[in-house]
Amino acid sequence: MGAGGRMNEATNNKDVLKRVPTAKTPFEISDLKKAIPPHCFKRSLATSSYYLFRDIAICYTFYYLASNYIPLLPKPLNYIAWPIYWFCQGSSFMGIWSIGHDLGHHAFSEYQWLDDALGFVLHSSFLTPYFSFKYSHRSHHAHTNSMEYDEVWIPKRKADTIYSEVLNNPLGNLFMTVVRLLLSFPMYFTFNIHGRKYDSFVSHFYPQSPLFNDSERKQIWLSDAGMLVAFYALYKIAAATSATWLFCIYGAPLLVMNAHFIFFTFLHHSHPSLAHYDSREWDWIRGALSTVDRDYGIFNTIFHDVTCAHVVHHLISTIPHYHTVEATKAIKPILGDYYKYDDTPILKAFWRETKECIFVEPDEGAEDSGVYWFRR
Repeated sequence: MGAGGRMNEATNNKDVLKRVPTAKTPFEISDLKKAIPPHCFKRSLATSSYYLFRDIAICYTFYYLASNYIPLLPKPLNYIAWPIYWFCQGSSFMGIWSIGHDLGHHAFSEYQWLDDALGFVLHSSFLTPYFSFKYSHRSHHAHTNSMEYDEVWIPKRKADTIYSEVLNNPLGNLFMTVVRLLLSFPMYFTFNIHGRKYDSFVSHFYPQSPLFNDSERKQIWLSDAGMLVAFYALYKIAAATSATWLFCIYGAPLLVMNAHFIFFTFLHHSHPSLAHYDSREWDWIRGALSTVDRDYGIFNTIFHDVTCAHVVHHLISTIPHYHTVEATKAIKPILGDYYKYDDTPILKAFWRETKECIFVEPDEGAEDSGVYWFRR
């Protein structure tokens, strides 16, 4: 079991579908910060760099083995080895990308300029617009599970009949799963799919997008420049080798990384026991608590515990990933029933949430409550 499993082994017999309370919390964020050991807040450049260089070394090892040895295998083994490499390397990419996510939260070092410089390079390498995502993701953290103002995984309403009726069946669920895993990552950045609705065109690549304020727009241009440099580098690599080689070495693992990202972020923010709130009822701390920790086994380690310690990350996003499990243990007694952990096997949980979390509506008789629950 991964860190999440060890941390939450006492929860196995609980009803994982029991609703998290929606009443105002009897504690404040200051109470949670006091419960966390002070060293958990410290960002060590040496420790953070160790994890980054470790992940880069693992990534290079996969690349070296694949590029030098898989082409030597006979055809039947070749067809088996490439998908294994794609999955392993894509998982490695996701680990490095997760460190880039920490950099965007200023959870890597004490130096903002260093965090931004490293994050810009890492995310651009994986075709992610660093500053664009940093700012929209900051807004997501500021408005988590707000029906009006959250920036990602905005739930559908029953009135959206495409989701509530046309796709609300096993075939529709399967179709949505394939689309989500293969296309949602680039479509989110390009067209803001799964994002908040605005009155004008929204894209992470468009500096005038309403996602950003005027002080941020120059850095959106910089994000776009980073993407152009990355695409140009990939073009030159393809010209020097072949498009097929580039796809096998980089493109297919990138698709796996994208699928990992959509998979675990969907599971972070989709659960039958978690409420969404409109402006009549939403407040920051209940929104931040409307996420779920899960156990991904060894992938907890590969993804730097973003999977099993996501609740504390939403509460205090500058805690480095190597302290989030300890911080979670510290605040669980205070959170009580406001803390949601689900030990359902992740593939089973993903299919359950795909089927059960189709749209949100208030409970019958509580239409004016401002509290919305997932329905199917």
